[in-house]
Amino acid sequence: MRKILGTLVLVVLIAFTGCSSKELNAGESAAPKVVHAYLQGPLMTAEEVSSKLTTAGFEVIGTYTVNKKNKLQTVVFTNDTLKAMANKPGRGYAALGRILIDGKNNRISISNPVYFGKAFMQDSVDYAQVLSVKDALTTAFAGLKDGGDKWEYSELADYHFMVSMPYYQDSIVIGEGTVTSLLEKAESYKKGKMHLFTLKLAENKYLVGYDLSKRTAKFPEKIGVDKAGLLPYTILIENNEARMLAPKYYLAVSYPQLTMGQFMKIATVPGAIEKDLTKPFK
Repeated sequence: MRKILGTLVLVVLIAFTGCSSKELNAGESAAPKVVHAYLQGPLMTAEEVSSKLTTAGFEVIGTYTVNKKNKLQTVVFTNDTLKAMANKPGRGYAALGRILIDGKNNRISISNPVYFGKAFMQDSVDYAQVLSVKDALTTAFAGLKDGGDKWEYSELADYHFMVSMPYYQDSIVIGEGTVTSLLEKAESYKKGKMHLFTLKLAENKYLVGYDLSKRTAKFPEKIGVDKAGLLPYTILIENNEARMLAPKYYLAVSYPQLTMGQFMKIATVPGAIEKDLTKPFK
């Protein structure tokens, strides 16, 4: 009876946390069992971060002010490896790298290309490629240490917060039309005030950085500003559609240690994010 109860508890826990691992491809044999979501290092300015990225061969797309109060800025960057890797249907979100300048906690926090590469590239990830990007970053930024947030590598392709919550593939269509018309709407809405950047990945394939309303963008203050580098949000435009990652997925995978109590504090935020990003395409 105890064995039966134990099995039932395990099944419930797996369903709740969304832990369902997939078999890895041949190229992932060297991947770690557990991967940390962020790499942390000593605090530096946006200018210093950008300079190190440029010297290391990265393309700095821009710096986004997340929260002036807490001195939070996200430096968004890419390189040829990331862009080529993300030039597959539905995988464009993987083209970006992010570094949070965290003035509240006096450090920088780099989104780990291995963690987010596996999450966003799914089964089509090339482990050697994402590892090469990570290695370039650890060389450019000496003294990086693993942050506390982590997840099992093999489970990232099937990640979801809990049962009935969205997966990576459950992205949301927020606009339809020609790629040209969708870009024009995204870049001209509110006279361009919400548009942050447009990254061309291929002909008729673009990743657009977009701002949220001031009220919506405050949610990291409720669940942890140390991972506020998930902003700005991005919109993928391809195949005559504008799509966004489901907020309940994107927020959870960016906060892998998120508790149910924390999630309830931002219960209205996923809907608010979707509303903000849908408006330009109406």
